[in-house]
Amino acid sequence: MNNRHIYVLSAVLALIGLALFAYKAQVLGFPLQPQEQTRVWTIEAAVRFDPGPAAVKATLRVPSLTPGYSILDENFISRGFGHAIRNVPAGRESQWTLRQASGPQTLYYRAQVYRDPTRIAEDTTPPFPEQPVLDEPSRIAMEGLIAEVRRQSADVASFTTELLRHINYAERDPYVSLFMSRGNAPSDQAKAKLATIFLAGAQIPARIAHGIPLRNAPGPVQAQQLLEVHDGVQWLYFDPMTLEQGLPPDFLIWWRGDDPIASIEGGGNLEVTLAVQQNLLDSLVVAERRAELTGSHAMDFSLFALPIATQAVYAVLMMIPVGALVIMLLRNFIGVKTFGTFMPVLVALAFRETRLLWGIVLFAVIVSLGLLIRFYLEKLRLLLVPRLTTVLTVVVILMAGISVLSQKLELQPGLSIALFPMVILAMTIERMSIVWEERGASEALQEGIGSLIVAALAYVVMGQAWLEHLIFVFPELLLLVIAMSLLAGRYTGYRLLELRRFKALLPSRSAS
Repeated sequence: MNNRHIYVLSAVLALIGLALFAYKAQVLGFPLQPQEQTRVWTIEAAVRFDPGPAAVKATLRVPSLTPGYSILDENFISRGFGHAIRNVPAGRESQWTLRQASGPQTLYYRAQVYRDPTRIAEDTTPPFPEQPVLDEPSRIAMEGLIAEVRRQSADVASFTTELLRHINYAERDPYVSLFMSRGNAPSDQAKAKLATIFLAGAQIPARIAHGIPLRNAPGPVQAQQLLEVHDGVQWLYFDPMTLEQGLPPDFLIWWRGDDPIASIEGGGNLEVTLAVQQNLLDSLVVAERRAELTGSHAMDFSLFALPIATQAVYAVLMMIPVGALVIMLLRNFIGVKTFGTFMPVLVALAFRETRLLWGIVLFAVIVSLGLLIRFYLEKLRLLLVPRLTTVLTVVVILMAGISVLSQKLELQPGLSIALFPMVILAMTIERMSIVWEERGASEALQEGIGSLIVAALAYVVMGQAWLEHLIFVFPELLLLVIAMSLLAGRYTGYRLLELRRFKALLPSRSAS
């Protein structure tokens, strides 16, 4: 099989892994850090009114299109009322109905919202507005104002800014003062409403957006108005008072249009109170809810769908390929000698319980004592299987003895020695004794020390909490490990430690 096939296969595996990783991280919001939390705001609207003798119909505008934010969950709280959600041109409406009610009534809408950079305004192609119906003097004043503002601007954004400046200084502008003198109060909403009239005369789509600031401190909030203007491509946002362009930070658009946030039929004394409170939720909970809302099955087919006890097992098993990757790099590219490939990985897993320093000490003690026993058994001329059985039994006895001694000396790490892989230790002793006999003590010690060094480095890498979190939450990253292994499998060059070994064969500079 040629190298091109390996390269293509590795590239495909890497692209699949990275694509799944990007989808879960960017679209579904899976956390990249362990214990990562997401800021979530609980928003609430309390609708209070006194019912009349007839049937009651209460309508509340609820959030829908809010760039930069998404709704995690929402609840509609009422007692005995019928309830329905309606989609209207301005967004969504919650409608409560009751045939007959008595006494003051309170209805609640509560939702949890969070930042979502992928959320954009969906209605990006509004129709051109109709020309406002005005009397002759007002129409002439509007046309004069539009002509003057158009001369002072270059595009829709600058046109809107100049128009709002004229409206804010109405007493100095003869065109705007004509409208203000007809009883329009100089409030934010009145100025925004007047701006939509002028923008409609200039054939520019515009609307009023009402929103609330998402504060850190809990408590009631007041709705604020923004002017939304469409420039042919996207919606632009303007503060009618400060003339600043763009959405204010931590600002949630609640509803749009000229109508109030709520209306009542068959009742009176309507009052709406808005409140907000900030909370912190586990980012995985937010990601799970987002996957549910978007119809994704990523969470259903993830490791989080397994029982808790099984998840704990896979949290360890998923790190074994990472440890094997470390060993592959150290063996194939550095040239570190070890006893096999998987033995250092399993020893590194044992270090997770004993910790690194105590693990190295315990490993060295057991292997050294076991090696002495192995040399004695060699003199007895035993067959392979009986000899291995004897070595394994000796290893178990040594582990039990060290644990009892640690208990007497009150050395807690020594009690974790029972977690060491007994068979791996027995095979290590057998392999080390064979290398000692065939290639000498120096080679055996090199491979033994190399195994300890590799196991220690694998333990350090596998013990990184952020890496363990990434592999468990994004198991598709293991496809990258496979891709790297495939590429490394074609490497036939020198190992780093072999450069010193073959240094004498390199041509000297003086000779050249």
